[in-house]
Amino acid sequence: MLNVGLLGAGRIAGVHATAISAHRESTLAAVSDVNIESAERLAQEYGTTARSTEEILADTSIDAVLIATSTDTHSDLIEAATEAGKAVLCEKPVDLDLGRARRCQQAIAGRNQPVMIGFNRRFDTHFATLKSALANGDIGKAELLSITSFDPAPPTVEYARGSGGLYRDMMIHDFDITNFILEELPVTVSAVGSSLVDPAIGALGDVDTAVVTMTYASGQIAVIKNSRRAVYGYDQRIELLGSDGLLQATNVLENTVVTSNKSGVTAAKPVHFFLERYMQAYSAEWAAFVEALKTGASPPSTLEDGINALMMAEAATHSAKTGVPVNLDTMTA
Repeated sequence: MLNVGLLGAGRIAGVHATAISAHRESTLAAVSDVNIESAERLAQEYGTTARSTEEILADTSIDAVLIATSTDTHSDLIEAATEAGKAVLCEKPVDLDLGRARRCQQAIAGRNQPVMIGFNRRFDTHFATLKSALANGDIGKAELLSITSFDPAPPTVEYARGSGGLYRDMMIHDFDITNFILEELPVTVSAVGSSLVDPAIGALGDVDTAVVTMTYASGQIAVIKNSRRAVYGYDQRIELLGSDGLLQATNVLENTVVTSNKSGVTAAKPVHFFLERYMQAYSAEWAAFVEALKTGASPPSTLEDGINALMMAEAATHSAKTGVPVNLDTMTA
């Protein structure tokens, strides 16, 4: 049985607590949070104890930690946990700063502790099936990838202020899925962004609507579209054009009923938000982490993957500010 310490007690920590507790080979041993009341509340809900992060890391009976704290603590906690001999699954991104993320990678090198970054969309059954179909040659050679990711409503200004911006916070999932599907890093990243949804987000210097285009040495092109507002629901689609056909992963809907009558044809809206859309993916992500620890295999979403996605987010942020494409190989700490 894998004994797990959960660092963080916010909304996403609750999602992970469910996955840990539901898995037959893991148990939630303790929860910590800077807000002690939140930690105690979550611990009580899952029948465990609230402890300090320091106590969890010092406990030799705890085999692994799941880091679901604020992003600015991720690198520090990855370093501390691996030094304490714990395996790590850390929520994305590795850090808000590319240089700090790379220093984290250097610091833990040689510690031989598995570190997995929580890009849960890799484990979504629809996206994984699309990737498998490409690998099977169903559409020939990939040529044009298009990813749509629209939230139903913008976050609070308080959240946006500490998020690192749309490219690092929201689009980083799409950067990683692009890498996951194409298995190749882009040569250039070109971004445009606007604040169209909430002027308060724009006042922070952030954007809520953005498009990024990436080019590849192989000639492939990828386009990512993000918006913080889609009034009809959580819009999550992938379309991949290949030399011999087209693959599409369409939205998951609230239900599958389609009404056809003289007024037209109507169907349900997409599910409301990420909890409804990706709950299965979070469970599959945790199962993959446990399996990697059992077998000694490399985690399926590594620290290097996290750094690559963050590097692309940094490039997009710079491109959007300067109005010129960024060569990815120029991105340094």
